[in-house]
Amino acid sequence: MIINADLHIHSKYSMGTSKYMDIEHILKYGPVKGLDLIATGDCLHAKWLEEIEKYADKPLLLSTEVEDRNRVHHLIYLPHTSQAHDLRDKFSKYSKNIDADGRPRVSLNGMEIIDAVRDIGGLIGPAHAFTPWTSIYKSFTSIYNCYARKPDFIELGLSADTDMADMVKELRDLPFLSNSDAHSFYSHRLGREFNQMDVDELGGLETNFEEVKKVLKHNKITANYGLDPNLGKYHLTACTRCYTRFTLEDATENNFKCPECKGTIKRGVHDKTLELSKDKKVIHPDFRPKYHKIIPLAEIISLAIGKNIGTKSVDTIWEQYIEKYGNEIDVLINEDISELKKINEHVGKIIELFRTDKIYIYPGGGGEYGHISKVPVTVKWYKPTLTLDSWVKK
Repeated sequence: MIINADLHIHSKYSMGTSKYMDIEHILKYGPVKGLDLIATGDCLHAKWLEEIEKYADKPLLLSTEVEDRNRVHHLIYLPHTSQAHDLRDKFSKYSKNIDADGRPRVSLNGMEIIDAVRDIGGLIGPAHAFTPWTSIYKSFTSIYNCYARKPDFIELGLSADTDMADMVKELRDLPFLSNSDAHSFYSHRLGREFNQMDVDELGGLETNFEEVKKVLKHNKITANYGLDPNLGKYHLTACTRCYTRFTLEDATENNFKCPECKGTIKRGVHDKTLELSKDKKVIHPDFRPKYHKIIPLAEIISLAIGKNIGTKSVDTIWEQYIEKYGNEIDVLINEDISELKKINEHVGKIIELFRTDKIYIYPGGGGEYGHISKVPVTVKWYKPTLTLDSWVKK
């Protein structure tokens, strides 16, 4: 059976996360989004692990993210809570904040971490592999320089898609995961990226781990759904203070210091994948599934009616769609456009534009998310000034 799975989130015990990001809210709002399987996140945190153990029979996958001594973030999946306790015991010797932050820092390198995870039967791969702050390609020019062996997968991150990742030759034999990295249960965060997978069954933690393991080992990811990479906040090379966008040549010429405000320029994922690509070609292996671009329904409604996310106007229309169709993912990718327009003509038109790749997108960079637009908008470039036509097809 085909399921929708978001396999990277965080709990209320991670910094910058909603205090309501608990198992109860995750299990309540995951199905409303359209998710069948959700990773727990943060399973090395003692209090969170205690909460997880009460829900071991639910459609959850035991997971955590850790930061190593090189500031590389690793995404880890474990068979059951006993293995989480084992890994926690090992990492506790090398971590000063394992109970202070759901995403702990561990003073080990990638090779030591992958060995520790595989010793207890877990799965591991780099989280948000291309982002400019805490990713494997920020610290290394090759995944093998970090792990010295092949990981089980890579996570694309919000600023990349399969076209970009398959420009990098060493990644073309690896499964790609598209996950939300959500810090809240709201529908514009949870499941904003997800994977469609072909599994035999879902059950408790152990069953779900074995199913995901088979999916990764036997290339049973049937589709990746995620943001247009232009919407990611690190897609283009840009200043982290004033968000002026730069070509890589201009950024290099200015020694990655913004001449406009003296802020730091961060290399974007777009430029990073080009830099990593030796042949400058997108070559998909035969098993690679299609990457479908989506955007959260609340953001579409917000653009359509000109009201902010979280306002009563947006919430009311969102609830109308959920009441009729059951979950958000079906509205975004499956339901007939003519029927969607009956609830709200403007919302239906925006969904239609997005499905046909005719929406304008202001590209993100430097930590500023991109956003969708009904009309072309001038990008804030150092030089030259370009319109969105240069980046997004009409």
